[in-house]
Amino acid sequence: MEMQSSTPPEAQKSRETRLLVFLLVFLFPMLAVAIVGGYGFIVWILQMLLGPPGPPA
Repeated sequence: MEMQSSTPPEAQKSRETRLLVFLLVFLFPMLAVAIVGGYGFIVWILQMLLGPPGPPA
């Protein structure tokens, strides 16, 4: 059994388009910045605790 949507197809298409624009313009760039920034922060903290990378002195 398929459930019928109570919204007309035009409204559903508009809603899906707005969701796509939100994902592409806001969510994905914010996630990318957060992931790269978080990784950089982790590396920075580890270098403060363990020292910089390189051969042992």
